[in-house]
Amino acid sequence: MTDFSDYNGKYIDLHTHSTASDGSMTPAELVRHAYERGLSAVALTDHDTVAGVEDALEAGIKTGIEVIAGVEISVSLSGWGILACEGGSKWKGDRPVRPDSGGTTPHIRAAGELVMNGTDRTYEPEMHLLGYFFNGDYESILMTLEELRRKREQRNPRIVAKLNEMGFDITMDEVRAKAHGGIVGRPHIARVLMEKGYTASVEEGFDKYLAAGRPAYVKKDKLTPEQGIAAILQSGGVPVLAHPIHLGLPAEQLADVLERLKAAGLKGIEALYSENTPEQTRELLELAEKKGLKVTGGSDFHGSFKPDIEIGVGRGDLRVPGSLLNDLKDAGRRLI
Repeated sequence: MTDFSDYNGKYIDLHTHSTASDGSMTPAELVRHAYERGLSAVALTDHDTVAGVEDALEAGIKTGIEVIAGVEISVSLSGWGILACEGGSKWKGDRPVRPDSGGTTPHIRAAGELVMNGTDRTYEPEMHLLGYFFNGDYESILMTLEELRRKREQRNPRIVAKLNEMGFDITMDEVRAKAHGGIVGRPHIARVLMEKGYTASVEEGFDKYLAAGRPAYVKKDKLTPEQGIAAILQSGGVPVLAHPIHLGLPAEQLADVLERLKAAGLKGIEALYSENTPEQTRELLELAEKKGLKVTGGSDFHGSFKPDIEIGVGRGDLRVPGSLLNDLKDAGRRLI
């Protein structure tokens, strides 16, 4: 198993979000922030868009930090027969929960569709794929991303309409203004709810109204995992499974999922992540080794939209060695 205990070199962050999707910092601000935090490299992986990549690359050249072009694509696990039950308190239970999280995992609810099965509350989870582009050809994925953007933009007015029916006085113009020209998503709707006094925070907006199973939730049309992996590969990118713990699967079932994803072309797994417990990280590193997958890591930084997650360090205990970037680049070279 990969051992990072003696690593004393530079650190990196391969999972961040800017105002091009649902982060609070512009791409250039994010890159400068990564540099100021002492990182040697950072990947911009906005949701379903590469619109911020050029600005990030330019900022990287100016500040002297390596910037990797990336993207995070949401894919649907509908038809995979995967249901993660709500509840449980450790990795091998029904869903993962950090010991310091107060027994809750807020992102799990946002990562799947609520399914009622008698008295059991289960989630048909979605999956997120990270794509990393080292050969300067990330623009070839634009057609796929534009279709995803179109579907996302059809979804947002439906969410706002549901909120209006519930008595909330918000408009799509107000929501778009929060995106500053980038992709509009639920965090921007939650921001409007907060600023108009309907909720105390962005998180409360999700917990009460916008997360899966809540009254204003609208399911998002997505690619299948196989289609998402193929789109990244065909664009010269390296596909990686993002934050596996958000799937809420027991380790044995996750191993089966990884086998299926690897057969479709998956190259890596985000084994180092802000939400992981030490036990989860160990198990993910073991899975990566068993399945012959590259190890990656990132904070899932969103700026002020996730104030407890800092770039490069997550909640304070995350460290992603720069050597992992070399391994990822090697996987990219083998695709040429």
